[in-house]
Amino acid sequence: MKSWEVYFDGIIENLKNVKNTQGESIEKAAEILAKCVEKDGLIRVFGAGHSHIAAAEVFWRSATLANIHSIIEPSIAGSPSQVTKSQYVEKMPGYAKILIDYHRIKSPDVVIAVSNGGNNGTTIEFAKECMSRGIKVIVLTNVEYSKYLKPLHHTGKKLMDYCDVLVDNCSIIGDALVEVEDFPVKVGASSTVPFVGLINSILVETVDILVKRGVQPDVYYNGSLGANSQEVTDHNNKIIEKYFYRIRDL
Repeated sequence: MKSWEVYFDGIIENLKNVKNTQGESIEKAAEILAKCVEKDGLIRVFGAGHSHIAAAEVFWRSATLANIHSIIEPSIAGSPSQVTKSQYVEKMPGYAKILIDYHRIKSPDVVIAVSNGGNNGTTIEFAKECMSRGIKVIVLTNVEYSKYLKPLHHTGKKLMDYCDVLVDNCSIIGDALVEVEDFPVKVGASSTVPFVGLINSILVETVDILVKRGVQPDVYYNGSLGANSQEVTDHNNKIIEKYFYRIRDL
């Protein structure tokens, strides 16, 4: 079997594990988000390093809720610039509180905190601080990997210790899927695909819950469809105007 086939098989198996084991957590998370929407709160998504990809996936794009605010802090995102600096900044004590205060996060907002290893200081403190303020926190992480790693935070805690709902991406320790013959390091990052699948599945379920309750949530059309329909452009622009002064990065 070719290495690329091994990679695809591994990703597919990973997604099957998520589907077979995380249904209850997905539904609990969606219920929290539905209540947030009903109360006119914002859904804040936060992740450092490559975990910010899951946040970027659902911010201001088609087929997602418009009240999502993805907090992608350049100094800790790990891309597209000053990459190696971010590994130090993301461990700075007190940085999470600055971000929470700056973005004025408060209930009924809900936070989705994303970290594969669940061992990142800023993300841990972000979730912990939000919970102390009465803000609901949903954590997306790799439970097995998190348990495997020695704690880096001074409390000895991991991200999964600070949440109302824990969702496991069911990925593997080390975040690499494929062994190449005569090469010492495994390749093929494994955590991003299940993270993206999970956050989208939670949002899909959230919309379903809301519609069944008679609530019409704000969801963007794909902007490219505006080429064929002015109604699409008008719909999206109306939603942007609604949230423009509430979401700093919109």
